[in-house]
Amino acid sequence: MATDERRLNLKREVGIIGAVSFIAGTMMGSGIFISPQFVISTIGSPGVSLVIWAACGLIAMLGGLCYAELGTVIPESGGEYIYMLRTAGKVVAFMFVFSFVTVMRPASATGIALSFAEFVVAPFYTSCAAPPLVLKCVAAGAIIVLVLVNCLSTRLATIIQVVSMVVKMLAMAVIILGGVVMLFHKGTGNFENPFQGSDLRVGSFGIAFYQGLWSYDGWNTLNYVTEELKNPEVNLPRAVIIAIATVTGLYLLVNVSYLTVMTPKELISSSAVAVTWGNKVLGSWGWIMSIAAALSAFGSLNGTFFSGGRVCFVAAREGHMPEILSMAHVHRLTPSPALIFTTVVSLLVLIPGDFQSIVNFFSFTAWFFYAITLSGLLYLKIRNPELPRPYRVPIVLPILVLIAAVFLVLAPIIDNPQIEYLYVTLFIFSGVIIYIPFIHYKLCPGLLTKLTIFLQLFLQVAPAEKNL
Repeated sequence: MATDERRLNLKREVGIIGAVSFIAGTMMGSGIFISPQFVISTIGSPGVSLVIWAACGLIAMLGGLCYAELGTVIPESGGEYIYMLRTAGKVVAFMFVFSFVTVMRPASATGIALSFAEFVVAPFYTSCAAPPLVLKCVAAGAIIVLVLVNCLSTRLATIIQVVSMVVKMLAMAVIILGGVVMLFHKGTGNFENPFQGSDLRVGSFGIAFYQGLWSYDGWNTLNYVTEELKNPEVNLPRAVIIAIATVTGLYLLVNVSYLTVMTPKELISSSAVAVTWGNKVLGSWGWIMSIAAALSAFGSLNGTFFSGGRVCFVAAREGHMPEILSMAHVHRLTPSPALIFTTVVSLLVLIPGDFQSIVNFFSFTAWFFYAITLSGLLYLKIRNPELPRPYRVPIVLPILVLIAAVFLVLAPIIDNPQIEYLYVTLFIFSGVIIYIPFIHYKLCPGLLTKLTIFLQLFLQVAPAEKNL
């Protein structure tokens, strides 16, 4: 079976509505309901916090447009992994996929799942904090349910993404309208001296951007599933522009609403800003915001698994992960082995947990690799200008985003060095140690072949071809 000649293709089932939903739905997760207090507590003033949120949206938009060109020049699924493989080489690509599979995507999924659990159990623990064990059990349940959905049907996963996006939009509309009403009742008192108390240290800006950009994480989601996107040369850039512009506008209005209803001190002390806002504005109906925030996090978690499983799938297809992870179910045509593997790692990462640390170290690692990816785009523009480009951006855009990425990687280290950043950096480069014996020299091939045959029969999967 391991050498079965039947090759499968992933279906191109994601249209423009699904594409916008996957980007916006993945971005609008738990972040906007939790991160605002971390941004304002780090930067010190409501005025600068709003500037940070707008700047994060601009960075995400420019990054998304640069990735749209990469996605049309290299029309393969896999996002950063496949772009690094084609520009920086196998070793750098493996360093990314090793970090992505073991840290970045599981940490992202775990953070979102814990946020989902926090909102789900909030109505049952009104007078005290929920026990950590309860939170982790609920988070694990959400992870397992969504991996089953993604293994069963790409269409069903897309439907969940569209529905959850609608719920998120309605929740944000309620917050925005509530903020407008409260603005007429309370006035603009919370916005007097909006820049007073600002912390303008470089490191504070870096950490504030980390927290803000966590809420924008997902702007590159479509690049992980390019082979399942209809008319990617048209729909990829179009979906990026529509989704990120919409999300940025909503985030700014939601933050204004938060600051209208709550003082900066109240916002900073809140454990979940949206729930506190709901209790202050909706009174006995405040539980609605808990449900809306939970559904929002659920949709974001769905998008995280959908895209993350594809990276693992593509890396295996290129020989950088076990062969079984490059296979798709023979009937459902979903990359179920890769999805299952991603889930197992996420459940292991769920055992420990600190939301703010997860965000900071995830962001540090992510922007390190975004910088390498954008350097690859500059390389292609300069060295291979003849490549067909159905969509292109001016060369100044990747340069600007690359500068932002370098700032985000270096700023926290320069301003407030922590040994943890050294550990993360060493972990990233430890991928080279694994690559040489197991990928380059292919140690223990016999054992992997037997395991592949067993799992292929058990999971009913077969090799899949590129869908270009």
